[in-house]
Amino acid sequence: MDFLISQKVNSTRWRFKWHVLFAFLIVLSLIFSAMGAAFGGTEEKTGKLLLYLAGGILLLALAYAVFVILLLVYETVKSLKDAGEKMDNATEMLTRQSSMLLQIAQGVRLSDTAREIVFRDAEQMELGEAALNKLHQHDFDEAEAMIETMAQYPKYKDLAARLKRMAERYRSSTEEGRINQIIAHIEDLFSQYRWAQAAVQIDNLIKTFPYSDRAKMMPARLHEHKDRRKRVLLAEWDLAVRNKDTDHSLEILKELDLYLTPTEALALKESAASVFRTKLHNLGVEFSMAVAEKNWKKALDTGKEIVQNFPNSRMAAEIRSKMDILQERARTEAKEEKEKESA
Repeated sequence: MDFLISQKVNSTRWRFKWHVLFAFLIVLSLIFSAMGAAFGGTEEKTGKLLLYLAGGILLLALAYAVFVILLLVYETVKSLKDAGEKMDNATEMLTRQSSMLLQIAQGVRLSDTAREIVFRDAEQMELGEAALNKLHQHDFDEAEAMIETMAQYPKYKDLAARLKRMAERYRSSTEEGRINQIIAHIEDLFSQYRWAQAAVQIDNLIKTFPYSDRAKMMPARLHEHKDRRKRVLLAEWDLAVRNKDTDHSLEILKELDLYLTPTEALALKESAASVFRTKLHNLGVEFSMAVAEKNWKKALDTGKEIVQNFPNSRMAAEIRSKMDILQERARTEAKEEKEKESA
């Protein structure tokens, strides 16, 4: 916060200084103009020289003003670009958190063993990334404390051992070696399409090694990888739509949504709507068949999928109003099956 305040104060001071300098040049030009006019009658050469000097100063002031305006426009564009990148990263993080919440909601219905399998990788990625962030920020004590805490839990012992080896290798490396290790980790994040984490690591890299040319190139590398992934997804989307592979189309669209600009999203709106209509129709057929066959568990699962993925549809509203009946019949069906098995 102090850094941001100081930056704002420095920016205000700079703008004040250029205003003062511009005003000084204008006043100086007026003074020389007045002196030139005064000397025009008695000493013509001196008067002309002063007028020429006043004109030169005026042109210098105008050129300076144009330069400053262009510089201010550049700073504004750069700020907007940085804000856009941060917004993209925030959007991606929110999407990932939404996905995690969905997993949690699904995990409520799982056994303890199944739930552990679902969350193990996600938990370890988040913990490992947090420890590496501290390490790459050169907060070695905090990173070591996090690793030691992980090592106390059996399910994190392997992760803690890997992180400890990475920390030891990082601390014993030269500056160039540390840069290489961070970049290798960022490239690994690129390969996993974890753009928000990669952006955080790139920010840490540039702050820690501000004079490294390789560090300065990493934001461009991030954009290249994201654009490449976007092109791949668009090609896969086009192929899936042409092949009428509805399920795969929806999977692609969920990821592709993170990359599309509003204009691009509008261009895909019609084809996306067609895919959603087809998927909803297929689920509706599955639901109707399950009800007709009195397969209540299948009907309940399909109904939940419709309500979850198409909450604003008329079909979802109808199923939502009958959800209590479906749940009761599914419980009765499960109970009858258990009784048959035990008999």
